[in-house]
Amino acid sequence: MSDMTFDGMVEQMTPAIYESLKQSMQLRKWPDGRVLTSEQVELCMEAVIKYEVHNNVPVESRVGFIDNGTCGPRDGDDTASRDEPEQIKWVN
Repeated sequence: MSDMTFDGMVEQMTPAIYESLKQSMQLRKWPDGRVLTSEQVELCMEAVIKYEVHNNVPVESRVGFIDNGTCGPRDGDDTASRDEPEQIKWVN
């Protein structure tokens, strides 16, 4: 049996495997069409996030990135109150 750890496997991931895991999470299916279990989705997400950190993937290219610079009113747009704090509402 191998002594490979989860972190060790992530360090050895290729860009092709990384892209395949991202696509599998998005579609909730493996490339061969089998449906991912919730545990597999969680493990894929953890592997993808660790890969992105380990390989210094630019923040704007990472899974889950929200570009706050393009949301909301533009400079000079007086339609929104500038006194209200920005909020993100998470819905399950």
